[in-house]
Order: sequence, then structure tokens, then C-alpha cells
Amino acid sequence: MMNLFALGFLKFGISDAVDILLVAILMYWLYKLLRGTGAVKVFFAIFIVFIIWTVARYFHLTMFADILGKIFSVGLISLIVIYQPEIRKFLTYIGNTHFTKFIEKRRNKNLSAEDYAEDIDSIVRACKRMASSKTGALIIIARDTPLYDYLQTGEKIDSLISRELIENIFFKNSPLHDGAVIIKEHRIAAARCILPVSKEEDLPTDLGLRHRSAIGATQFTDALAIVVSEQTGQISLCEQGKITRDISPTVLNQLLQEALKQ
Repeated sequence: MMNLFALGFLKFGISDAVDILLVAILMYWLYKLLRGTGAVKVFFAIFIVFIIWTVARYFHLTMFADILGKIFSVGLISLIVIYQPEIRKFLTYIGNTHFTKFIEKRRNKNLSAEDYAEDIDSIVRACKRMASSKTGALIIIARDTPLYDYLQTGEKIDSLISRELIENIFFKNSPLHDGAVIIKEHRIAAARCILPVSKEEDLPTDLGLRHRSAIGATQFTDALAIVVSEQTGQISLCEQGKITRDISPTVLNQLLQEALKQ
């Protein structure tokens, strides 16, 4: 037995190391995607079955390996059907890596914004006034990720960005005040949009639906999300699934400038 392991160790080369590294990266991505959801337990179960299957094949346990192989194949098909949203988020996560963002920017460089000053000023002034009146609001600013799925859930507006329009949309008696406003390519593209709610289990318990939707919308896209709390009037900014709470309009202005001019 020791001789077999020693022989296997001697045959271990660079390609094997690269293979193990790639598998480790893939497992990390999958865990990061499923963390905080019920699917993470299924992920570990499948990983254990895969390890046992690999060991069975290595020791030529043909019948046992065939049974595990069939279970593994059926399990993968079942997971694709059951966990479609998670798989979709995973593919979106891959599509928002730094490399793909760079390619997208190079391809659409003529469409990229050159000056966000007016947009930021209108958004910040609207948030300041809504915060003072404790008017709840959720504003999503699209960057490279087009957010087509989110846009289709709302009412198309396609209007220039203005403080007055943003405030009117989120006025409590407005039919569009529920949901999110999505800003794309210097225009208010849609309102009353439905966003995915974050399923992270370690979020503060005092975060409401708007805040959880803002976190969920930015976890697997490069969008920015601004939240004005209806209870406290506090302004928060979300990016990459991380939330910065209780910021002043001045700080919001600075953070938006830094994020949008990258």
C-alpha cells in the first residue's frame, strides 16, 4: 500500500497541481455563491459523494463506482432543475469578474459615461430631501451589467434624471413608489422594479426589505444601490453585496463619484 502511494506521489506533476488548484477555485466560488442558503448543505453532500466516487475509481471498485456515478449524474440534473436561480447567479458572478468587465468596457467604450456630475447631483439632492421627510426609496445605478432581468419587472420610464422626478416616483401616494428605480446610461430606465432579496443569514436583524433587496441586487452584479430608510431617514449605499449605512449626502456624493468614475 505504501508503495502504491509513493508511486502515485512520484507521478504528481505540474498538471496535477494546476488541476487541484482549479478545482479548489471552483469549489470556493460555489461555496461563496451558496453561502447562507439551504443549498450549501446539498453542495457539501455532493462534494462528499464525488470524493468517495473518485476513491472508488482509483481502487478499481467498479460496481460501487458505477452506482455512485449514476447517483452523481442524477443528482447534478436534479440540482440544475431545483437550483436554477443559484446557478444563474453563479454564471452572473463569473460574468462580472474583473477580466470580463475589462472586455466589456473596451467593447462598449463609446457608450460608457464620461461625466456623472449632473446625475450624481440630482440623485444626492433627491436622497437628501427624501431623507429629511423620511420617504423610503431604493435607487439602483447600473454600470457594466445591463440588469435586463430587473428592468423587465418594472414600469418603463426612459426619462432624464432629475431630483423632482425621483421624489415624485417615491412619493408615498405614487403608484410607482413600491420597488426600485433603475438608472441606466444617464436615464431613469424603469421604476417599480422587483429585486432579489439577499438570503445572507448574518445580516443585521433591523435591515428591512429595501436594504435586503439592495444587498441582493449588488451581490452578483456591479450595480450600486442607494437606500433611504422610511423609518429613520438614514441613507445607505450598497456595492458588491456590502452595505455602508447612515451616510450623509456629502459622503454619498463622494462615494458615488469614486465608484462611477472608475
